Amino acid sequence: MKKLLLSCVLVFSAQACLAMAPYLQGTKLAPADLSQQLTLVEKKLTAEGFAVVGRHTPTGLAGRASLVVTDPAVLEALHTIGGAAIVGAGIRVAVQADGAVSYINPDYWYRAYLRGQFKSAQAAVNSVKLRLGKALGVGVDFGGDVPEADLANYRYMLGMERFDSSNSELKKYASFDEALKTVQENLNKGVGSTGRVYEVVMTDSKQAVFGVAMNSASDGEGWWVNKIGAEHMAGLPYELFIVDNKVFSLYARYRIALAWPALGMGQFMGIINAPDAIRKTLSHVAGVTD
Repeated sequence: MKKLLLSCVLVFSAQACLAMAPYLQGTKLAPADLSQQLTLVEKKLTAEGFAVVGRHTPTGLAGRASLVVTDPAVLEALHTIGGAAIVGAGIRVAVQADGAVSYINPDYWYRAYLRGQFKSAQAAVNSVKLRLGKALGVGVDFGGDVPEADLANYRYMLGMERFDSSNSELKKYASFDEALKTVQENLNKGVGSTGRVYEVVMTDSKQAVFGVAMNSASDGEGWWVNKIGAEHMAGLPYELFIVDNKVFSLYARYRIALAWPALGMGQFMGIINAPDAIRKTLSHVAGVTD
């Protein structure tokens, strides 16, 4: 909250101080088996024109899962924008066995991921938000407050990474095809205790994104998510993406902070090893060898 107030003091426009949260609550379902909940939510989403591309049931987070869907208009916008925009292809919905449902706030995530190109995709983003609400219900937003004007250049604090930080790059290949083949083969093998949740590939524009499950009991996603807030399940899965001949994953001091922007510094220090553990795991998927 102090960061939000400071930002609003420094920015004179009232509109620029409009705060956004990363998630929206949906209408709660009756408690049921998690697989039944997922099937029910999938039907609601497909009825609104979304395509289900993956289910994620993280190790160590019992009773919690996320669904990933895509939207044709958003995919077309990402294709047109090109480059790292592909990281936004997956639209994430969290589902719990107790019936709780939540989903990403498209305004928040696409302003962060598309940055200066957001307006070119805004009509598609607005449609997604409207239809997510129709399918799942529109409850309160939650997860923290970030001024709208800050999302395009977001970082948690001075000195930490932004969307385009250089240490998001994992490996460079001779071609897009070689990078794509390597990542696909490594996910098929489960390299680094990983699994493929979803993939979206745009061969003609040389863009691809993968949702990656990190299943290691010692340094997978379960241990750090439990420390900082498993109610943010719509922040998962983590993405690995390819642009041209390079493989990337948004560095965790950016990606975790964007998904958990209300974290206190003490909480961040409690998962201080997570950014390097995530980078190491996804580097192996990208084909980096120790």
